[in-house]
Amino acid sequence: QVQLVESGGGLVQPGGSLRLSCAASGSIFAINAMGWYRQAPGKQRELVAGITNGGRTIYDDSVKGRFTISRDNAKNMVYLEMNSLKPEDTASYYCAGARYGSDWRWRNMEYWGTGTLVTVSS
Repeated sequence: QVQLVESGGGLVQPGGSLRLSCAASGSIFAINAMGWYRQAPGKQRELVAGITNGGRTIYDDSVKGRFTISRDNAKNMVYLEMNSLKPEDTASYYCAGARYGSDWRWRNMEYWGTGTLVTVSS
């Protein structure tokens, strides 16, 4: 059983940057799909960005060109670089993974972290 722990959240001004990290307790080599999801108060959890073992990436339209997802299987880490942050990016961000396939619907993810809060405000 792989456990995921997120870090790197915090308060940032609009236009600022943050880098989220997701540390896995075990190997993520066997986890094909690793993704970052977010959930704002009163809203549904949504995919922000995902990456497969083959390096294929997917992004929500709202973050394209601003966010970059990456993974380092040797270090069992997944990252989310967030630039040009906007107040609407405010949410709890979760790292998640699924061993097989690349169906990014959050219900298909097998492993979840407990989340890290990102607040974008002046």
